[in-house]
Amino acid sequence: MNPSQPAVSGGPLAARDFRLLLAGAAAGQVGAQVTLVALPLVAVLELDAPAFQVGLLTAAETAAFLLIGLPAGAWVDRLRKLPLLIRADVVRAIAMISVPAAAVADVLTMAQLYAVALITGVATVFFDVAHQSYLPQLLPAPQLVAGNGALETVRSSAHVAGPGLGGALVQLVGAHLAIVADAVGYALSGLFLLFIRRSEPAPQAVQGSSLRGEIGEGLRFVLRQPLLRVIAATTGLSNFFAVMLMAVQTVYLVRVLGLNPGAIGLMLSASAIGGLAGALMAGRLARALGQARIIWLSVVVTGPFALLWPLSGAGAAAALFAIGLGVVSFGGVVYNVAQVSFRQTLCPPGLLGRMNATMRFLVWGTMPLGALIGGAVADAASPRAAVWVCAVGVLLAPLTLLMSPLRRMRDLPAAPPTSGPDAERTAGDPATEATSVG
Repeated sequence: MNPSQPAVSGGPLAARDFRLLLAGAAAGQVGAQVTLVALPLVAVLELDAPAFQVGLLTAAETAAFLLIGLPAGAWVDRLRKLPLLIRADVVRAIAMISVPAAAVADVLTMAQLYAVALITGVATVFFDVAHQSYLPQLLPAPQLVAGNGALETVRSSAHVAGPGLGGALVQLVGAHLAIVADAVGYALSGLFLLFIRRSEPAPQAVQGSSLRGEIGEGLRFVLRQPLLRVIAATTGLSNFFAVMLMAVQTVYLVRVLGLNPGAIGLMLSASAIGGLAGALMAGRLARALGQARIIWLSVVVTGPFALLWPLSGAGAAAALFAIGLGVVSFGGVVYNVAQVSFRQTLCPPGLLGRMNATMRFLVWGTMPLGALIGGAVADAASPRAAVWVCAVGVLLAPLTLLMSPLRRMRDLPAAPPTSGPDAERTAGDPATEATSVG
């Protein structure tokens, strides 16, 4: 067997290199979840930032997908993925450690937080696009659902442990020092990736190709595929409202529900149990109900629980917020495992970076706008009003799926039979979608 090809026997965890990828993901995700709690608390508690500035901070974290998302995919397809992943981790670690360093020197400002968020966001664009494009090099297609499920399990486990750890660290050492955990997480992620042994051939340059032309290929591949189009539309709408919640969440929990940092961390950790359950059950649900059917069922059934967010209150009623987050997270993770695995199976290897970058541009490009609008609504009306807008938006976003061919399908179409130029054309051919309608 060619050592550059993934093994086909055993499950994903039988592959040493996949285990290292998983360990790196775990380290990076735990650190990132600590920062999810700590960074906005630096703004709210230590710099006394108003709601709009906290929303602007969230917008800075996600703006990179809108600004460089499309060219990033073309660049990723021109490069080896593993070295790019390691470099992105190094950049993120350095950026994050600058926050506690500046705070200790008493020179930390909101401007620096915005810069750190933007730099980390740019590195994350390249990391995420390369990560999704690298996984098919480690695992064969039949193991991608299990591999993505394992990665989602790690991510969801980090969502359970990370916020609680972050809240505890903020209580113990302060919000700025808690961010050291994120820098350490990114450093460990890069270290694990360094030990991956699988050889990775350099992508072959296409004669006469240009950056604009390669970006266009990725866009055409996604926009010509009806199922990818509706997945992009649904995910983009969901992310718009989800990041509105992220932008006002800390202000809402601190200034409306009256929670301290430790309680906020515990609440977010408890709510993340739903995401962990979704990761563990995604594969079984897809097999039982069908990979196409589970995409729309997962979010249609769980979306109404978002209404618990604005119905929460001080004291015991704050638990409603956590319950709503947990159930919505369950549906979101099941949805992600199914649709990301479909994208990886459908796309020819040479287009994976551009396809993933195009999808990220379309579905994450809505997030900076959502963050800004969330902060503006919270400032102009109230944080609770902004949370109401988020909840109603999450509830209605899956309507696009219900109006698509997915509602009449049980399973998703098979991958195109070729990986050359015909594959891009075939992906947009409706004839490839007449699979397992039911």
